[in-house]
Amino acid sequence: MRLRMRLSTMLIAVGVLVFVLPLPGTFVLGGLLTLIGIAARLLGA
Repeated sequence: MRLRMRLSTMLIAVGVLVFVLPLPGTFVLGGLLTLIGIAARLLGA
């Protein structure tokens, strides 16, 4: 069985993973990716 994820779901998942990485700059990047994923979900992408 092949699982397909929506682009917005992938962006949210990657954003959360990047958000929790203990490296400089990943906090902001992860937050931005998560917000873009949520916006895409709300706008129907």
